[in-house]
Amino acid sequence: MRYYLKKYWGANLLAILPGLVVCALQVGNDLLMMRAFEGIIDRSLSDFIFWMLMMAGAWVILLWVGSLRDYFQARAIRAMNNAVRRDMAATLLHKSHVEFHGTDTGEYLSWFVSDVNQMEDLAWTPFYQCVDLAATAIFCVAALLTLHWSLLVAALVNAAVMLLAPQLFTKRMERLGEACETEQAKATGKLKDILSGFDVLRSFGREPRFCQGADGASEQIEKPRFRLRYVKAFITAGFGCVNVGCQMLINLLIGVLSIRGVILQGALMGGGNLVGGLSNSVGSLAQYLLSFSSTKPYFEKITVHADGVQDKESGGLEPIRSAITVKDLTFRYDEKPVLDGLSLTFKKGGKYALTGPSGCGKSTLLKLLLGWLPDYRGTIQFDSADAHEFTAEQLQEQMSYIEQNVFLFNSTIRDNITLGEDFSDDQMEKALRDSALAGDLSAMPEGLDTPVGEDGGNLSGGQKQRVAIARALIHDRSILLVDEGTSALDQKNAGIVEESLLANPELTLILVSHHLAPERKRRFTNVYDLEPATAHQQVA
Repeated sequence: MRYYLKKYWGANLLAILPGLVVCALQVGNDLLMMRAFEGIIDRSLSDFIFWMLMMAGAWVILLWVGSLRDYFQARAIRAMNNAVRRDMAATLLHKSHVEFHGTDTGEYLSWFVSDVNQMEDLAWTPFYQCVDLAATAIFCVAALLTLHWSLLVAALVNAAVMLLAPQLFTKRMERLGEACETEQAKATGKLKDILSGFDVLRSFGREPRFCQGADGASEQIEKPRFRLRYVKAFITAGFGCVNVGCQMLINLLIGVLSIRGVILQGALMGGGNLVGGLSNSVGSLAQYLLSFSSTKPYFEKITVHADGVQDKESGGLEPIRSAITVKDLTFRYDEKPVLDGLSLTFKKGGKYALTGPSGCGKSTLLKLLLGWLPDYRGTIQFDSADAHEFTAEQLQEQMSYIEQNVFLFNSTIRDNITLGEDFSDDQMEKALRDSALAGDLSAMPEGLDTPVGEDGGNLSGGQKQRVAIARALIHDRSILLVDEGTSALDQKNAGIVEESLLANPELTLILVSHHLAPERKRRFTNVYDLEPATAHQQVA
């Protein structure tokens, strides 16, 4: 929390200064009220009207300055919320493939939405309120000193009681905050799951299960929030009772001092407000400190700040000059062996196919080459360089990956191909031609600017795969890994794509296929037929 407040100190200063003026005017109005009441006691109509006009002017200024305070606070909160989300994204980017996919995307979604909302409600807004309360307390102290020192002492004792008592409940509020965050993340995952299964449930007439799932997730979100709120409410009520008792004693002191002529009789009207303002401000400060403690779990998730992330160095992995060598490669998912002592060679510019039954490790091998699964035994070498010497990002500087289940962003075909980079018209035309996507675009009025819809919903499965292939080709990696990347294509288009990939002498192609006809096998440099936990080479 402090990191963001400090980072945006300028915006926060602009948000705080109008609040200080508002607090000063509020306390000043109590002093003006005393003067107006004193005019009544002295039966001076002119004094009474004068001080009332002064109060009215102060309130007008207070209202306008208050609107400026709200504007600058909203602007600072927007900047800090955006920074938090950037840092959340940077934190996710620093996770490995295994770490990232070890958590459901629904939970990550809750980071960017629910967690940031909670930070705003429990951290940013209370911070500004704390500053206002602290300023009010300071101005009240100064005002009380102008009346009598004993009132200040009494008010400070009251404030000390209200400040220290809530510390007894800090740990409990932290635990409730952690429980609230945990349950909300779980519920968001459940909501994502039930929404993803919408068509399945409706097609089987299980609409009640959809409603029950949404209702259950909603209750999972609301139950810990309800607990947090009512515990906080009961604590606040208890402190309020203590505060009322203290203020009654202080009002008694004001009455005694007024009767004895030590202070103005007008203090009966405004003195209690000043004492109450001091004690209430300090007591409320303690309540907001409890709010800060409940935000701790949200901020602890952020382990990387985007501003401190340096751009990755390019060229970590040079284009291969000779071959990729896999030697004695063994990998397990938990206790399940997938690859056992696998040894293969992929020469530069060669065209290779991986075949075999489901579960034999074909897709796993591609992920090992990509650096997504670093916990293996054996060696993977790019020429003479060990894969473990590079990060997954450095390995992928030389590799493109096309998977069977293609993901497309909810934007245009052009954006999904280029991913925001600039390419020449010749590069785009070649990628469209070699991916067999050009024919599809000719039938689309908007061409490359055709919206694909959420997860490519506006396109067929084959069109989505052609977009993914064009994306891989235009980025011109020297190694292309294809995991059933043409499975949704018809025979004609699959032939066009395969021909363009096989005809590129600079491209090292490694393609996964469950079945490969004999006539297709002959077109590859080598076909490796994998079996569960073992493999042998079959020369085409």
